[in-house]
Amino acid sequence: MVEPLPHVREIPPYVPGKPPTAQPGLTTYKLSSNENPYPPLAGVLATTEQAVAAMNRYPDMGCAALYDALATKLGVGTDQLAAGTGSVALIYHLLTAYCGPGDEVVHAWRSFEAYPIAVTASGATGVRVPVTADGRHDLAAMADAITARTRVVLLCTPNNPTGPALGHAEVATFVAGVPEDVLVVIDEAYLEFVRMADPVDGPALLRAHPNVVLLRTFSKAYGLAGLRVGYAVASADVAGALRAVALPFGVSSVAQAAAVASLASEDELFARVESLVAERDRLVAGITAAGWWVPEPQGNFVWFDLGERTAELAAAAGEAGIAVRPFAGEGVRVSVGEPEATDRLVELLGRLAPPA
Repeated sequence: MVEPLPHVREIPPYVPGKPPTAQPGLTTYKLSSNENPYPPLAGVLATTEQAVAAMNRYPDMGCAALYDALATKLGVGTDQLAAGTGSVALIYHLLTAYCGPGDEVVHAWRSFEAYPIAVTASGATGVRVPVTADGRHDLAAMADAITARTRVVLLCTPNNPTGPALGHAEVATFVAGVPEDVLVVIDEAYLEFVRMADPVDGPALLRAHPNVVLLRTFSKAYGLAGLRVGYAVASADVAGALRAVALPFGVSSVAQAAAVASLASEDELFARVESLVAERDRLVAGITAAGWWVPEPQGNFVWFDLGERTAELAAAAGEAGIAVRPFAGEGVRVSVGEPEATDRLVELLGRLAPPA
């Protein structure tokens, strides 16, 4: 029998958010995958339908229209961009290009579930630095974890699944102390939902530090999760390396067309984001009124740090027609969704005893 490389057997499985189980007499809600609950904008949908009509042709491997639109939006060169099937694909590309056996990747934990998977797939070793009690990156401890073997540091802001975001000043200080031959990846999948006094200015950090890489996606705020398109912004050398290891024709023509149309429709899209932020605030107010606590959420989700009670809340939510994302023995992440889902979750929390 032909065996895979040893580290392949060590790759942990990715556990996706599950759909809700049908409950008699109840409308069910999927709050397990941090999806945008709104349907596609009419203009974006029309553009996508036109692209579907040409599905017999290969997509533009160079993503020219998408790179042009992003370069204009961000004020960077098109040679500083690399697209992939969601920002998670860029994590794989980056670790493939820069890491191998004997190398280390420092990241917070609990953080994005795909980090340990991608690190192990690259053959590198992950160095997990625990988040603080309120779900934040411990940047001082992460700085201390950097060694001569470190090749990449991953910062997830807002942090998925715990919710808090990093501030610009603290990240700027952190990056200034990282060796220039270590890449600092700022994973900003939820940046459009951030409402804080000192949000991270990713492009400014990149201009000051060529070892900074920004990861962004159209899956969350833009509502294109089903089409899988994300991108990296980096120095021309790093972006070129990411494009070099990417699967040819990875981002479909339909996804590219939808992303370009979404960038042209940002005013309407971001009005929806404001609605979700307002719903997030209403959810947090309801959680607090019910006697529960969550870390400060800056994405489109909240985190319940429950430990052994994780399964209890997940099961109760399922019975109430709400699918949530449990992390066994750690906690439950709940996406911000429809107002009716917020009402039902808050009502459920009012019937359950909050953690001591």
